[in-house]
Parts: sequence; C-alpha cells; structure tokens
Amino acid sequence: MTQKALVHDGHLIDSGILTNILNLIIDEGGDYEISRFDVGKTPDDESHLRILLKAQDSDSLEALADKLSVLGMRGLGETEAVWGKVTRDKAAPENFYSTTNHRTEVFYEGKWRPVARQRMDAAIVKTSSGPECVKLRDLKVDDDVLLGSSSVTVHPPVAETGGTDGFAFMDNEVSSERNATLAAETVASEMRDIRQRGGKIVTVAGPVVIHTGGGDALAKLVSGGWIQGFLGGNAIAVHDLESRLFGTSLGVDLTTGRPTHEGHKNHMMAINEVYSHGSIAEMIASGGLEGGLMHAVIGSGIPFCLAGSIRDDGPLPETEMDMIAAQKAYAEIIADAEMILMLSTMLHSIGTGNMTPSWVKTVCVDINPAVVTKLSDRGSAQAVGIVSDVGLFLRALASFLDG
Repeated sequence: MTQKALVHDGHLIDSGILTNILNLIIDEGGDYEISRFDVGKTPDDESHLRILLKAQDSDSLEALADKLSVLGMRGLGETEAVWGKVTRDKAAPENFYSTTNHRTEVFYEGKWRPVARQRMDAAIVKTSSGPECVKLRDLKVDDDVLLGSSSVTVHPPVAETGGTDGFAFMDNEVSSERNATLAAETVASEMRDIRQRGGKIVTVAGPVVIHTGGGDALAKLVSGGWIQGFLGGNAIAVHDLESRLFGTSLGVDLTTGRPTHEGHKNHMMAINEVYSHGSIAEMIASGGLEGGLMHAVIGSGIPFCLAGSIRDDGPLPETEMDMIAAQKAYAEIIADAEMILMLSTMLHSIGTGNMTPSWVKTVCVDINPAVVTKLSDRGSAQAVGIVSDVGLFLRALASFLDG
C-alpha cells in the first residue's frame, strides 16, 4: 500500500468539508490516518488538518489525491507547478488540470498565485500576468498548461455567517414551502447592499417571465438600474415583443389568461414587425416599440446577449446564433458579477452557472422544484433556491426595490 501526506487549512467542520473528505476516501477504496487536527476556536478561525492518505498503488493514490484537491486538500509542503506545451490548437497536453468553479491558487516561481477568470471545466494557462482559466477551444500552440493537481490549492466556498440582511442565513434547501414574498424581500435587501457598493447584478431569464406577467416588473428593475447585464434566449425577446404589440404571450391573452383567436400567429407577426424595421433597436428608435422588457434592456444601454438555439423562430436580428460567440458574450457579461438572478430558464441558467465562480451569490427561481434543485446545487455556498411563480416573485421584488 502506498501513502501520501495531505493537508487542508480552512473551515472544515461547520461547512461539512471534513465529512466529505473522509467519506470520499472510503468510498473510493482508500484509507487514511489523521496525523494532526487543529480545530479553530471561533467561527472566524480556520482549522488545520493533516492526513496520511493510503491506496493500493501509486496510480490509485494520485487519482484519489486529485479528487480530494477539489475539496481543498493539497500535498504537504509546496510543490512547484509543472507545465506542458500545447502542440496543437484546442488540445491540451495529457494529464492537464481541469478546473472547478472554486477559488484556486497555483504555486510556481516560489509563490502561490491566484487563478484569474475562474470557471469550471477549463485548463489553467500561465500568462505574463499570472495563471488563468482557458477553455480547451481557446488553447493555442505554445501555451503553457498546468499539469496535475500537486501544485494546486482549491478553496471551496464557506457559507457566510455575518451580515444583517439575512441572505447569508437563507440556506440552499429547496422547498415549495418557503415564502416567496419573504425571499424576495431578502433578495431585495442584498441587491440594495450590492448597489450601494457599486457592485454588479446580472439576470438570465426565460420566456416564462413574460407568460406569468413578470415582464413589466423585470423591465422596471432594468430601467431602475438594478440590473447591469441581461442574458436569455430568442424566445424571451419574441414573447416580450408579442406582449407589447398584441397583449398576448404564445397567443394567450395576458389579461384574461385565455387563448385568442389565431393567437398562435402573434409571435410570428411580432418577429416580422421587427424585421420590417431592421432590428429591435431600430424599431425602438422609430417609435414602433414604446415599452416592455427589451425596450428597457436596449434603452438602458446595459450589455445583453440573446443566445439562439435550433428551436428558434426567426430568429430576431439581435439573437446570436453562433454558440461560441454567445458563450463568450455570456462570460464577458457575468464577469465580476456579485449576484446572478436565474429566472425560469433551466438551460440558459445551467450554461451561465458553468461559467460562474462559486463565490457569486446565485438566486434560482422556478415553479418546478427539480429545476431549482439542479440550478442551486452547484457547489456554491451562496446559492438560494426559490420555488415560486416567477411573475409573482418579480412583482414582489420590484415592489420592495421601488423608491
């Protein structure tokens, strides 16, 4: 049996990380001895753990050590990073380190260096300004790519325990019994704090926002300066335009909730109206669109991206149909965000979540508990799941932020 010393400095007990570490070792067929464990005496104090990891052979040992690195375990001492050259565009060297969405440091040239542009499922490239996450598709010949995890320290997020707004105490348990109005009030309080310090809030929203009558409320948040970036698909823009031009969404009257005669045509008529002007922006400029969500987004000047898909009718002129370009636009818009509101769009929210560092506060709202669970359970200590009609939630949120 081979063995290796590993250490961890952090909030191990209250966070549940210690339990996860020990369970993972046993589940993977390994063994361990705890050689040192210094417990922090106060909530602000970190604990120190040193274990002797054991496995049947060296390959199994290194594979298990790699898995434990995601939980913040690292080798005893400081190991200089090993880099491999890219010899073909978009292809990393064998045994490249694949990132998580947690805060990460790499030890090289005698110093621990923070990794920039943190996101999951990327390689780490050494640049003149330091290590940074790079998607495989963006690797270029002669890039220096980090190999293995022996020189990496990962810092899993720990739930905040301070603050007076209550956001830190909204655990990420998903329940339809949570009062959506009270949740909206708590989110509004956090948004005020972020705005006061000049922080950034981004929303990713689906067409259900329009179907449930939440479009005007979200438009109000955008116009009021609460939102600094907007993400979504072709559909939310189409149905927003349909609602402004015909008072329907997917042909259903938004006032009565009843289908209208030949209302199924309305979204196509809305798309055609946009093309008759050239684009949504030109339609607004000519007075053909006088309100609504897209009017607020474009009128406010905040960055936005409508990412297209194979399902799209039209698509609208502003919709980005190049998926690589859309992904890059999403990543640029969410950069440095302190909060992301994910509003009833599972696929776009998952895509956004995959680009988002784990320390960003994430609010996931959907009427389906399974969707909320999927979106909020992504390794973030500050992910809040709210099972609610998204229109109801947005109207409550807007009312708390009004004035």
